[in-house]
Amino acid sequence: MPLPPSPLFRCAVFDGAADPTVIHRRGTAEWWMFYTARRATLITGGVDWITGTRIGVAVSADAGATWQYRGVVEGLDPEDAPGLNTHWAPEVVWHNGRYHMFLTWGAGAPGTWAEQTRRRLVHFTSPDLEQWTFENRVDVGSENVIDAAFAIVADGRPRLWFKDEVDGSTTWSAVRDETDDGGRWRAEGQVIGLPAHEGPNVFRLGGWYWMVVDEWRGQAVYRSVDGLDWTRQMVNNGLILDSPGTGADDATYGRHADVVTQGGHAYIFYFTHPEWQDTEMVSGLEDPARAVREQRTSIHAARLHVEGDVLVCTRNLDAPVHLDPALLET
Repeated sequence: MPLPPSPLFRCAVFDGAADPTVIHRRGTAEWWMFYTARRATLITGGVDWITGTRIGVAVSADAGATWQYRGVVEGLDPEDAPGLNTHWAPEVVWHNGRYHMFLTWGAGAPGTWAEQTRRRLVHFTSPDLEQWTFENRVDVGSENVIDAAFAIVADGRPRLWFKDEVDGSTTWSAVRDETDDGGRWRAEGQVIGLPAHEGPNVFRLGGWYWMVVDEWRGQAVYRSVDGLDWTRQMVNNGLILDSPGTGADDATYGRHADVVTQGGHAYIFYFTHPEWQDTEMVSGLEDPARAVREQRTSIHAARLHVEGDVLVCTRNLDAPVHLDPALLET
């Protein structure tokens, strides 16, 4: 059997695919990947290669083994905010007969972090993954929340987990009452505290609920019996994807991830900065070639399984990704 491609995907336009989320398109053999399309090839003296981003789409027709660029998602900006805005970290799920996208949205494409003072979560729905309708803003009482993750855990209620930048970059949760026609979310408070992190993702595997979060040194793993109270995994200081892989572009730690369960195992999709060593990035105005190298990102996949109460990650796959919609947890 051939080895899987490495990397799994690079964005054909700006070479900055990050923050992937993967979902099966019902009624077809297609799997769709939505991602933050960072403008890694932009020559700039600021951070506007990270802001001013669209949501890119890649599609796989061979069970996730290979991916083809499809374009960007249209219609994600409000009518009173035309032009180039910031779209980050989509979470796309199937729930109650529709696809739902929870998105981090910010106005404009500021060149410094100080200029973008507000980032909020917004909610869209779609019948087909192509046409998206705005539902509402997810108001959780903070003006700087990003990286929403959606799941239904043991209490049966729709729940979001997200990074609150005001609270030291920790994970909070919010719950939705589906009898409420307004679709309002109620913040529940902090779920995972320090050290600082981002990009929570929640899934069920091997009889446990799991949460992985990006600590910028690998993914930290938390375990729960009910999806409500979380305990950090003790093995390897609770980290996976912290040691380099062997594939091209994969010789560094894995960042902001999404998990697709497949019966007794799962695939974790993540991104890397293959040519950045976590030093201060050089300005594109000072050294354009080096800046583009450091800014670029790529998408990879690894395999997860559970041994007792430990989540185990196999980073260097010996076979291509193979996603089966029949094995998705309903």
